Amino acid sequence: MTEHELACRQAEQSALALLSRDRASASLGMELLDVGPGRARLRMRVRDDMLNGFLLCHGGLLCALADTAFAIACNSWGPQAVGAAISMDYLRPARGGDCVTAAAECLHQGGRQGLYEVRLSNQRDETLALLRGRSHRIGACAVSDD
Repeated sequence: MTEHELACRQAEQSALALLSRDRASASLGMELLDVGPGRARLRMRVRDDMLNGFLLCHGGLLCALADTAFAIACNSWGPQAVGAAISMDYLRPARGGDCVTAAAECLHQGGRQGLYEVRLSNQRDETLALLRGRSHRIGACAVSDD
């Protein structure tokens, strides 16, 4: 197996382990589409119970989707990492029935700090929001049997 294949396998194992314990993401119907070293793509359909008073998807739920993609991407390398800071820019709303995709990508990983960007888009590939997140590696491997 090549080094790249091993890294992809590590990323997939890490993602599956994290998502198997992530009740919040499961309750929102998040689905893993793709994962690799430093990247992840997830999808979530906007349900009626996710709408706010303006009948648009609640921004906190969009942030939850982006944050989950960020978490999977920053833990794809092996060492356990947590979010240290995020900022989110909302560009257009998501509506009931929309299928929102979160695509996370590593911009920089150096030592214990990483910088990631997550783009949220709808089924028409229109950008809905951008999250920028800073991760901090805290030690042991993200995949464990605990």
